[in-house]
Amino acid sequence: MASEQIQRSQQSQQPLQQPLAVVSSSGGSAPGSSSEKINFKALHVREFSGHKKKVHSVAWNCTGKKLASGSIDQTARIWHVEPHGHSKNKDIELKGHSDSVDQLCWDPRHADLLATASGDKTVRLWDARTGKCSQQVELSGENINITFKPDGTHIAVGNRDDELTIIDVRKFKPLQKRKFAYEVNEIAWNSTGELFFLTTGNGGFGTAGTVEVLSYPSLQTLQTLIGHTAGCYCIAIDPTGRYFAVGSADALVSLWDASEMLCVRTFTKLEWPVRTISISHDGQYLASASEDLFIGIAEVETGRSVHQIPCRAAMNSVEWNPKYNLLAFAADKQVDKYQTDEGVFRIYGFESP
Repeated sequence: MASEQIQRSQQSQQPLQQPLAVVSSSGGSAPGSSSEKINFKALHVREFSGHKKKVHSVAWNCTGKKLASGSIDQTARIWHVEPHGHSKNKDIELKGHSDSVDQLCWDPRHADLLATASGDKTVRLWDARTGKCSQQVELSGENINITFKPDGTHIAVGNRDDELTIIDVRKFKPLQKRKFAYEVNEIAWNSTGELFFLTTGNGGFGTAGTVEVLSYPSLQTLQTLIGHTAGCYCIAIDPTGRYFAVGSADALVSLWDASEMLCVRTFTKLEWPVRTISISHDGQYLASASEDLFIGIAEVETGRSVHQIPCRAAMNSVEWNPKYNLLAFAADKQVDKYQTDEGVFRIYGFESP
């Protein structure tokens, strides 16, 4: 989630009127849908506190048992989360960055390797078992995006200057760099690692948002997907490989067929620019959030809204657990004057409080 870059683009944005040509949020359940099996209203939210300032990013490891959080307090933390238990194990603090930890991601194939991107221009690799930094590299700008290639061999990093750097994980050195002439908001590989996506936009209304589809490793543009009337901010890859979703400043989320590169569905519940989205581990549900004071959960196959999680502030990051129906989320500055949620993130989906 490129929250800082998104915020620079939406200082004057207002809630949008929804267009007419959209999928209704009141359709029936799709065959095989698990919405009837999950009683969303009976599930609970748990709060996790430890950071001294607001949390920018949350991310689950590949086993779904550890969650990492990055904060503007210049630290990351690793939390042991028991999906079906009550215990809150002590978290591990990762110290070393000298600026905000804007985004982080786990090695998709190693449950204890975490990468962090910071405004201090460094990218660090951490061992979650010890809390120690094992590798670091200094890049040319303030880093706000980071993602692992699905096979764990490369890391992609985006900075405030719309420059992309690919890092070889084994040597922990840059393989290639490319600066783009347009605003790059979020980055992602597809599920096979053969394609690389950039969500782009010029930050204003009336400008079509695009998703640039690049070949990998050449980073040559293969397609430009135009599906929104304003800048595209965030992207989520369906873990099953069928789809990817894109959130935009036009307050819509579009769902794309990953093989045909065609938009198949639009989600319409939000009224503010979409900041962060995630697709559940089984591909059943899409979570999306903005400055609306709720997180929307909808069925991927129908677009039908199945639940809303109330919030007290705009969201910075939402992410589904890769194994369980747990959704972690972190908010921006709080609306209450006492800032009681400063440094807090939450996880929704527990069977007990």
